[in-house]
Amino acid sequence: MRIAVLGGDGFVGWPAALHLSARGHEVVIVDSLVRRAIDGELDVQSLTPITSPKERRDAWREVTGRVIPLERIDLAEDYDELKGWLGRFRPDAVVHLAEQRAAPYSMKSARHKRYTVDNNVRATHNLLAAIVELGLDAHLVHLGTMGVYGYGTVGAPIPEGYLPVRVDLEDGGEAAQEILYPANPGSVYHMTKCLDQVLFAYYAKNDGLRISDLHQGIVWGTNTEETLKDPRLVNRFDYDGDYGTVLNRLLLQAAVGHPLTVHGTGGQTRAFIHIKDSVRCIELALLNPPKRGERVRIFNQMTETHRVRDLANMVHAMTGAPIENVTNPRNEAAENDLVVRNDQFLALGLEPTTLREGLLDEVIEVARRHKDRVDPRHIPCTSAWTDAIRRRMEEGGRPALRVVGG
Repeated sequence: MRIAVLGGDGFVGWPAALHLSARGHEVVIVDSLVRRAIDGELDVQSLTPITSPKERRDAWREVTGRVIPLERIDLAEDYDELKGWLGRFRPDAVVHLAEQRAAPYSMKSARHKRYTVDNNVRATHNLLAAIVELGLDAHLVHLGTMGVYGYGTVGAPIPEGYLPVRVDLEDGGEAAQEILYPANPGSVYHMTKCLDQVLFAYYAKNDGLRISDLHQGIVWGTNTEETLKDPRLVNRFDYDGDYGTVLNRLLLQAAVGHPLTVHGTGGQTRAFIHIKDSVRCIELALLNPPKRGERVRIFNQMTETHRVRDLANMVHAMTGAPIENVTNPRNEAAENDLVVRNDQFLALGLEPTTLREGLLDEVIEVARRHKDRVDPRHIPCTSAWTDAIRRRMEEGGRPALRVVGG
């Protein structure tokens, strides 16, 4: 297949591009490189010393003999350039990861909220409009988030995208329907993903676009089989309070001797997936597209769920690092359950990578190897969801409670 990987320089995009290239697909990365610019804005760097886009791609060519070109296009700003390039390349499939991906970053200020909405929604809509205008029959695979569902529970597993409902009729009868599972975003970032799925539903219905939307859990781990082929191919590792994901952050904190920071009670249950499974799921979705005229195919891209405090206890048992409960910067329930269906990927052959100690050791080893690159100022999560939470954090949001073990 001819595959465009939009956002292919990022945390998931880079290993996904390598994975698809290694399997013989013709891959082109389209990226504005804004994620690297955000590192400069936040004054923080990837824990792993990622090389320049050119060095990365040169290394891949040297190691495998395969070429991955880079087109530098801002999807949200450069519609004509995007449309022109798509018209020349005419991909069979488009993997869309070109969105600002961090919930905490989206909540830092009004400017960050506006940027996240402007960038994510415009990028998605520009892409959809360009595909229609060009008459492309390209399968669009989008990386969404489990966060579109929210983190509440009704005591039943969250289905894959669609919820069967019954509607009372005036004559006393009932009508059966399937609707998109009710959106319940927890941040501005999550809200943009909810808006994405409405855009997809419309363009699939109105224009017959073939679209798969992958609602992904929190990604952990760093490297894949392909990124380990050469040190210059290493994937990025974000540990800061804006972009670092919870399990990677806990493992980094243990590696550098920082307390394991748990927000509130740690009773938040989250869905997780290893980076190796994330790129495998993208491949499986590409190989199993919906037919033209079908509704959007929605996958729950996760392999397991865990409470945050249970993860902290697991890392504590491995490393002895103390656990410190701090004020939760997010506006969310202190405790929640989460039961999720992921039948489709399992049926397509996904063999889930779960939280095994050996893989956790691998992440800790990466963190220890590069701990000299850690800036302790950026370890805490400082982006508050509301002014009231911000004030509590400013007034000394680390309560005296200090818990070790359970």
